[in-house]
Amino acid sequence: MSSQDELNTQAWIGDAVLALYVRLRILRDEGRVDGAKAERMSSNQFLSACGQPTLVEAEIGRAYDRGGLEAAFQLIEEKLMPVFERREKRTISRDEFPRKRKKRTPPAW
Repeated sequence: MSSQDELNTQAWIGDAVLALYVRLRILRDEGRVDGAKAERMSSNQFLSACGQPTLVEAEIGRAYDRGGLEAAFQLIEEKLMPVFERREKRTISRDEFPRKRKKRTPPAW
């Protein structure tokens, strides 16, 4: 197996573990299904805030290979969730207190 194939395999497993973590955490914290939040917690856009998405997922996959769900979930808790929580807090703050836009004066012709 080439190193790229190995990386893709690790990332594929990591993606599945991350999806499970996200769903369990949302159910634990919210007590309901929230697909939009699950997407925000596992999207490549979010993962890119933590590194290259494939490499982040591969790291989760390797943690799973070494120590099962417990090790992978711990990695997610320690490395990804602090970033997610900061981003989520900013999003909520922006939604609650939107910036007032300055009115633009049309140019005088």
